[in-house]
Amino acid sequence: MNVQAAFPFDLLHAEIINYTKESEERRNAAKLEWKQVADTCTDLAELDKYDSLVQLAFAHNSYITQLESMGYRVGYVMAERVSKDAPRLLTELEVVKFICKEFWSAMFGKQVDNLRTNHQGVYVVQDNKFCTLRSLAEGQQFVREAGALVTFPCGAVRGALANLNVNAEVTATVETLPAVKFNIQIAQRT
Repeated sequence: MNVQAAFPFDLLHAEIINYTKESEERRNAAKLEWKQVADTCTDLAELDKYDSLVQLAFAHNSYITQLESMGYRVGYVMAERVSKDAPRLLTELEVVKFICKEFWSAMFGKQVDNLRTNHQGVYVVQDNKFCTLRSLAEGQQFVREAGALVTFPCGAVRGALANLNVNAEVTATVETLPAVKFNIQIAQRT
């Protein structure tokens, strides 16, 4: 991702995180309000007036789940665009290599720095200067905040793999900034 493209993406990514966090805060406030209403209300007919409050309060998606879902949809579509002219990928390893080179370059502006596998469905993809973490200062106090910043990319990688017919669980580990390790666990086909 060149510098001109990276800046708008960083802003959009930050706003998506803020939006989903604020949505979760609104849901939590609605839950508290609903609890107060439910504790004081004695007439069931009166509770029907609070239907929209109930729907807001009991939406089950946390902001982390929403970020991962958004990333999944973006990654799925991006993989379709990036892979349209690529030769057919026959093996799981070919798919993961495609993700590490072509998809990663299109999505994050560079190829991965390292790919490791145990040849049993587990892949570790390392990016030493990951785009969504490079704006954070180095230091252990910021490592905790990095979880939300890599949730969208985890979803994007999972969506890209799904588009290429590989069902996987994708998680990320951040030990030092701005490096991140994506752990891809391929689901066993039945």
